[in-house]
Amino acid sequence: MPPPKKLKEGRIFQTVFYTNTDKKSPYRFKAKRVVDQDERAPKVILCDDPRIQPGELCKVRVKTVTKPRQKARGYIEVEFLGQVAFKIDASFYVDPVLEKKLQALLDAGMNILLDGPQGSGKTVLSEKLAQALGMEYVYFNCSSVYEPTDFLATFQVKESEHHNVVTEWVSTDVLRALEAAHANPGRRYLVFLDEFNRCREIARNGIMPALDATRRMYNPRTGSTIAIPDNVLWIAAINNGAQFTGTTTVDPAQLDRFAPVKMRYPPEKEEIRILAERYPNVPQAQIRRIVKAANAIRTDENLRVDLSVRASEEVCLLLSHPNFAEYDGDPLPDLLKTSFCARFLGDWDQPATDAGLVWQCISRALEL
Repeated sequence: MPPPKKLKEGRIFQTVFYTNTDKKSPYRFKAKRVVDQDERAPKVILCDDPRIQPGELCKVRVKTVTKPRQKARGYIEVEFLGQVAFKIDASFYVDPVLEKKLQALLDAGMNILLDGPQGSGKTVLSEKLAQALGMEYVYFNCSSVYEPTDFLATFQVKESEHHNVVTEWVSTDVLRALEAAHANPGRRYLVFLDEFNRCREIARNGIMPALDATRRMYNPRTGSTIAIPDNVLWIAAINNGAQFTGTTTVDPAQLDRFAPVKMRYPPEKEEIRILAERYPNVPQAQIRRIVKAANAIRTDENLRVDLSVRASEEVCLLLSHPNFAEYDGDPLPDLLKTSFCARFLGDWDQPATDAGLVWQCISRALEL
């Protein structure tokens, strides 16, 4: 092993932080070892970056090295550059380049907007990211937001303990998460705003200051603003396209608060792998046929429709059930009619309808 390098300003190295037990210290995390050199640091390593996940390997850069003064010991202050062992588990497919991009965006504390068709894995991806980063996961569905204040609290009519009718502000999961983040600066929170473009456009204005440098929101429960601490990150998800009713366009000012990320369905090989792992008692040959039919629908230039991965999984779920263990013949065509074609207008045996066109596409792909 080469001789240890001095920990001078600008030096980049790997270490593992733990929560700093010194209550008087302004730094939340401390470390004692230079992992990539397998040596004990000459001074304690300190950092206050809320993105640090205690106990996980990360990369840092030396900012300052202080000398001991009287009774105070010297220390090394570092800048957090990112986690080393960031990895989304294999039960979910993420394009390798996209995975690196997501880590870089989250390390930088940026908001992320996931834009993709239904069933492409936006919600699952947000959960997997929280798991990989050791963050508290907070799910919030924006379709129930009608007023700007609804992001943090809703005005509800309730019965009091004396059986009188009273009205009061009831906190949402988002407000509870923000309050918890203030109370627990050593923990990190990922707030997922699902169906972000299904709430009224004017209502979304209420959350815009939370997503930019202002980092504040109006709290209707207190009548004042609440600061968004640095240990809170935001991810939102939208469905874009004329086929989605009840949605509104995310305007340029709102979009500018996010780093947009396009989601796609997994490649055929990966979808087969994931389904085979989830449903080991379904023959691989059947899974390949299911995914082949699904991708034929998704890529048909005349249809121009999306088909959720949930549809493929539904067919696998049915095939794995004991009811189909002794089915007389091949059950797959009938299951595709109900699980695939039924997601579109019309019926599979009506050629002029969307469902009928989807069935024709399936028939060509599987040579039925």
